[in-house]
Amino acid sequence: MKLPVLLLAAAAASFTAFAVGADRPNVLWITSEDNGPHLGCYGDKYADTPNLDRLAARGVIYRNAWSNAPVCAPARTTIISGVYPPATGSEHMRSSAPMPAFMKMYPQYLREAGYYCTNNAKEDYNLEKPGQVWDESNGRAHWRNRRPGQPFFAIFNFTVTHESQVRKRPHKAVHDPAKVALPAYHPDTPEVRQDWAQYHDKITEMDRLAGKVLQELDNDGLAGETIVFYYGDHGPGMPRSKRWPYNSGLRVPMIVSIPPKWKHLAPPDYKPGGSSDRLVGFIDLAPTLLSLAGIEPPDFMQGRAFLGKFCQPGPEYLFGFRGRMDERYDMVRTVGDGRYVYLKHYMPHKIYGQHVAYMFETPTTRVWKRLYDEGKLKPPMTYFWQTKPAEELYDLQTDPDEVNNLADSPEHQGVLARMREAHRDWVFRIRDLGFLPEGEIHSRASRVSPYEMGRDGAKYPLEKIFAAAQAASSLKEGDLARLFDALGDGDSAVRYWGAMGLLIRRADGVAAGRDALHKALADSAPYVRIAAAEALGRYGTDGEAAEALGVLMSLASVEKSGVYVALAALSAIDDLDARARSARDEIAALPVKAKNMPNRVGGGYLERLIDKTLSDLAP
Repeated sequence: MKLPVLLLAAAAASFTAFAVGADRPNVLWITSEDNGPHLGCYGDKYADTPNLDRLAARGVIYRNAWSNAPVCAPARTTIISGVYPPATGSEHMRSSAPMPAFMKMYPQYLREAGYYCTNNAKEDYNLEKPGQVWDESNGRAHWRNRRPGQPFFAIFNFTVTHESQVRKRPHKAVHDPAKVALPAYHPDTPEVRQDWAQYHDKITEMDRLAGKVLQELDNDGLAGETIVFYYGDHGPGMPRSKRWPYNSGLRVPMIVSIPPKWKHLAPPDYKPGGSSDRLVGFIDLAPTLLSLAGIEPPDFMQGRAFLGKFCQPGPEYLFGFRGRMDERYDMVRTVGDGRYVYLKHYMPHKIYGQHVAYMFETPTTRVWKRLYDEGKLKPPMTYFWQTKPAEELYDLQTDPDEVNNLADSPEHQGVLARMREAHRDWVFRIRDLGFLPEGEIHSRASRVSPYEMGRDGAKYPLEKIFAAAQAASSLKEGDLARLFDALGDGDSAVRYWGAMGLLIRRADGVAAGRDALHKALADSAPYVRIAAAEALGRYGTDGEAAEALGVLMSLASVEKSGVYVALAALSAIDDLDARARSARDEIAALPVKAKNMPNRVGGGYLERLIDKTLSDLAP
């Protein structure tokens, strides 16, 4: 007798869910990879995008939409959680972190409200899924698989515009390469023109795929019932766009079309065929979806709904970030207000164009670097292959390619101060975990999630770590005393930034802090030892370099040190250049796999670093 009762209860629960969802809109997301707002509806006369242009004609385009991260996994992690990845310990490319038990991913809230949620067909989250997230998540996922009358949320993601397809050869360009409008930072070569033309060809292919999905919606009689979004997952898959938190890497196209039935869910500035200057980020997508479904976004979500019942006023600033990109570490934070873009570099000693193996598969990257090495380029085409300033500030009205740094401009000091303050406020509001070396994000968390650890002042004393990072990255001689104080602190992250500050100042830092760096070679924290060893290895005497290389090699085995420490040590060894030659055979023998390696930080990154180092050290 119990079975029928259970079946009735299940049926009742199902009926209740559908009843709750019956007066809620369907939502369709069409997404594409690695493309900026190079669409006809955004004024790009070179583009050929009739289907998305028609969608925009009955909807609204957002002119100031940012992906928050300039690469796929952190950007998607922002969307799925509604929380900035630097707050959850998930900012690094293909990393993995648990969510707090009280958090859910946004499709889970929609499913509880009766929605049928499908994802076709990429996830790529840096957060571990807290239980079942999707009803379907595969290449066959479709709203057509739902039960009759059930509201749906569906994603169709197109990869034809991905970086890997833009450089795929052979390809006969449809868009005329001679008519490409090149950004000021790219050299004018046949390879670069071909890549940009092919990029536009792929956008046209994507537009056709988007049109097919929109036609399916219309054929099913659902167009009048469904709110449609289109957006790209970050900027173009070209060097200095993808992976870089400039406007060129963060700005995405975003179109929203709301049918008349649901016009009460539109904000006051929504006018079909119009545009909005509201600042919108991927951080806002989860609360916006919940708001459209009549669900009040939970307090932990860090964005603002820009549609629906719980729509909020727009923010004053957008925020972006860059952490580890595949096998290379970096740390950049970006603030934008629609006109100005501010970048704070916490590792200014590293060049912009660090050798990421995947990026160097693109012809533009290779020819650009070759021309730079041959001394055939002039600014601003040289900047990408040089070290960075501590800060950058750009005026998009006069400099859309972001090549004229205004950080030292006397008339822009007020803007600079305002953007600095916005950056600082954001760091403390979200409790940015990026000031910890990647491995410490996980080791300090211990039995709680990184997010929860970040809110524990005893485990993560952000105030003094942030102060040390500011002194380290300022490039100011007057901050040296603060670096020496940092090296004596009881917190390993503070000491790490003390050593990093001397490394960032290169030969001058080593000359000023030689004794402190030698002491740091024996620090209990591996990341402090790595930073000190890189400083002495690159800018010390030959004897100091040999000692430093020994320290780095002792930490470079993933079997002994774990993948995060090994990545950091190998990166430092690669930066020693010829001073690492004596260890070439030892480097070649290093393992690239170990037990209990994180699933998303596999041997591929270690392998790429080792291969690049060995190639550079070849006789």
